[in-house]
Amino acid sequence: MKKVILASLFLAGFYQYSTAQIVNIENARMQSDTTGWMGGAGAAVSLTQNTTKIFGTDLEAHLQYKTSNDQGLWLILGNYSFLKVGSSRFISNGFGHIRYNRKVNEWLRWEVFGQYQNNIITQIDSRVLVGTGPRFKIFKTKVFRLYAASLLMFESEKERTNPTVSHNDLRNSSYVSFTWLPQPNIELISTTFFQPLFSQFSDYRILNQASLKVRATKHFSLSVKWNYLHDRFPAGTAPKTTYHFGTGVDYEF
Repeated sequence: MKKVILASLFLAGFYQYSTAQIVNIENARMQSDTTGWMGGAGAAVSLTQNTTKIFGTDLEAHLQYKTSNDQGLWLILGNYSFLKVGSSRFISNGFGHIRYNRKVNEWLRWEVFGQYQNNIITQIDSRVLVGTGPRFKIFKTKVFRLYAASLLMFESEKERTNPTVSHNDLRNSSYVSFTWLPQPNIELISTTFFQPLFSQFSDYRILNQASLKVRATKHFSLSVKWNYLHDRFPAGTAPKTTYHFGTGVDYEF
């Protein structure tokens, strides 16, 4: 029980990607008029020794490339989280995501993406996603932006259960996102996803993610992040509803 309590306290400080099943791409977009590469990285490491030894690490990387003609945008995301208690692995999660966004006109872009993910907490041994669809600019000013998208997504999933359960499905992945910039150094982003199965509309996921960033310097920001997920039919015995609240420091270049 002591091991579980100590591990839970450590996990409370992990970044939002550690338990998320759905990647918030809107939160990852960097707003800039500059072409070329942009990106950021983050890392957290912890070592605790009392009745047992607890080692944890959380690594993430984010790259964005805007083409010279401002018509295309590449996003590449990666995250890995690991927690070891004594001689046993307790939790391990990871994902990789790549997305291409092509400008059609001033209010429409077309997106194509692929993703790989595993998550012991939600009993996902592997999940591979491939999808495409339109993204719409609903409203945009200097201080407020509103976007919406509706994508077709193929999902191949292998659950971490005994016996192993595997399935291949088509889902809709729709989202609405807004960004509010009340001050030059303050940014609030909120995105809500809805992902139902085409063959069974009652099998759906709802996710809300919000991020508040306060820029302290040119490269560093203080952040507060909220992540809420409801999965109508989760893998195995995983809970239907999970949420995460955390604070941290972000680095951007």
